[in-house]
Amino acid sequence: MKKIIGITMGDPAGIGPELSLKAFSKPELYNQCRPLLVGDQSVIDFYLAKHPELNLKINVIQQPGDGLYQYGTIDLIDLGIVDMEHFQIAEVSVTGGDAAFHYVKKVIELALAKEIDATVTNPLNKEAMNAAGHHYAGHTEIYGDLTNTEKYTMMLADGNLRVVHVSTHVSLREACDRATKERVLDVIRIADKACKNLGISKPRIAVAGLNPHCGENGLFGTEEIEHINPAVEAAKAEGIHAFGSLPADTLFSKARGGMFDIVVAMYHDQGHIPLKLLGFIYDQETSSWKAVEGVNITLGLPIIRTSVDHGTAFDQAGKWTASELSLENAIDYAVRLAENTR
Repeated sequence: MKKIIGITMGDPAGIGPELSLKAFSKPELYNQCRPLLVGDQSVIDFYLAKHPELNLKINVIQQPGDGLYQYGTIDLIDLGIVDMEHFQIAEVSVTGGDAAFHYVKKVIELALAKEIDATVTNPLNKEAMNAAGHHYAGHTEIYGDLTNTEKYTMMLADGNLRVVHVSTHVSLREACDRATKERVLDVIRIADKACKNLGISKPRIAVAGLNPHCGENGLFGTEEIEHINPAVEAAKAEGIHAFGSLPADTLFSKARGGMFDIVVAMYHDQGHIPLKLLGFIYDQETSSWKAVEGVNITLGLPIIRTSVDHGTAFDQAGKWTASELSLENAIDYAVRLAENTR
């Protein structure tokens, strides 16, 4: 039987509702899974009224087992938080942040209860969420907290390039301090398991250095000598095919070319910039994104979580110009992980 994939609507003021409707309007989605949307009916009705050509119906349900999962019908768990008569799209708001948080909380609860097989998240706005009293740096930290998981990390993927992170939403100064042997080894182990869950039997794991040229034997820093290289050696002793530390300025090109299956990046921008350079294509002539394709996956959790790799894009909200490709890729990854995870 096809897997049930719980998809959050994202911040209702952003492009999440649009992406959801575009994805649900394609029969291919129903060929690969049983998609379930968690959000607000008032928001979906607002957009459906503007786009009757989608010819979609809403089936509001209380639990995943009640869904029809038929093309042409969106099975929706309606949390009833947003009233579109008093809500403004394309703006940061407490209501939007509160709604987005509770959509995420709901799919986590459903996944932990094994009522759904995987979760996929549309973008939320961190400022709005924190203004609503939910003090998290982002989705990854929400999942870590609500699943009581201590050792987790973010993986970004675009095609055959996969990147996991030793640290993400912290200052660069703190990111340097977090590159300890223990943390790097934990992330190498998580990366190895993730690749195996994707069907790669002997993952080749490249570990980036923190400093330019991996510190040049201590000339530019000693983190590689004291922490990163020992973590790689420890991973090798466990039978993991780890390589490094390797200079980050050439490492990602090698991984993109097929030399490695996954890269362990030391901090947020070290991993995000190469992925978004490849997956995000901006067209100056039209002042719009031609492609936004990356996928964000949280590894180390007891449940599956994938996500679009972009923000709420308030500047595009309501214009019906946003690309749903990243959401479709995230759903595809969620299905693959659900089918392969034991």
